[in-house]
Amino acid sequence: MDLSLTNRQQQVLRATVDHYIATAEPVGSKALAREYSLSISPATIRNVMGALEQVGLLFQPHTSAGRVPSDFGYRHYVDELMMPSSTLMAQIKQALHRQLRTDSWIFEILLRDAAQILATLSGCVALITLPQAATSTIRHLHLVQVEPHRVMLILVTDAYETQSVVMELPHSVWDEVDSERIEQELNILSNFLNHHFVGRSLQDLVVLDQYELDREFQKYADFLKILLSDLTQRCESLSPKNILVGGLAEVLRQPEFSELQQAQTLIHLLEDGQDLLRPLIHELTTNVMDQESDSAPQNQKVKVRIGSENSLESIQAYTLISSIYQKGNIPVGSVGVLGPTRMAYEKVIALVMVTADYLSTCLTQAA
Repeated sequence: MDLSLTNRQQQVLRATVDHYIATAEPVGSKALAREYSLSISPATIRNVMGALEQVGLLFQPHTSAGRVPSDFGYRHYVDELMMPSSTLMAQIKQALHRQLRTDSWIFEILLRDAAQILATLSGCVALITLPQAATSTIRHLHLVQVEPHRVMLILVTDAYETQSVVMELPHSVWDEVDSERIEQELNILSNFLNHHFVGRSLQDLVVLDQYELDREFQKYADFLKILLSDLTQRCESLSPKNILVGGLAEVLRQPEFSELQQAQTLIHLLEDGQDLLRPLIHELTTNVMDQESDSAPQNQKVKVRIGSENSLESIQAYTLISSIYQKGNIPVGSVGVLGPTRMAYEKVIALVMVTADYLSTCLTQAA
């Protein structure tokens, strides 16, 4: 629904949204006249608020109460009235640089720390998905003899995630070669695998050029092909579905969660409903605003779902803001914030955008 509001209507709507975000209390015309430089009388403000209510941007929770923004009112505010702040984005970027350590980091630990910082700064629940295995690349492979006749293949991805698979050595190997010689040959085979697969995708593991093996190692060729295929299937089946959650305690302090039922619904969703929540967070969408600052690259996408815009019924009382973080140009995970529809949209959108950009930089530089 397209609306063409006058400048006066825009001013009153912006002031109403700002007041409700700050106080969580319905606001009347006298309060707006007193607290905001609107340069119009309370009577005029009251008439404007009535007009905004008629088109669905405001509503009265009770007959005698002031007015509060509707989901549609927040949507208009985000799309038309909110101004992106390059100064705010720069401050957020500095805070991330100051509080997150990237020396000798394990990426999952970095994500957990980022989720907690995002939650603290936003006052909402922070949601960060782990990188998807399908987009991971291989950092290291190693064959280890764990028993006389059993070998473990260990894989480490570029996100420092580890997978392994164990298999019996073929009889043609352990019948002919002693344990010490097997260990030496496994080291040589490990070097061979790293030479061919480091920096490639997990799917490439199923392609082994056995003709490049020296003649004396041909006896390992079929064994390696099965081992690599099993490891690939394991990695695909264990593609991470977990969402790292931060800030539940912060958001439960908001007045919207004063009723026990609301708090229980949110907790249940975060604990048992992640499979439903993840597709909403990890979605490529068009931007809600032009992103011209250095901290918000043009190829980064932000999605704002307000209240009833959420397809998941259990979060239709909340707003979900999400963005994708990338490795190079490949989307691998998501950054999201879930909180009351009465949230500081300008600040929270900037937080999500800058955090996603920061994680993209860290993941790309570590490759």
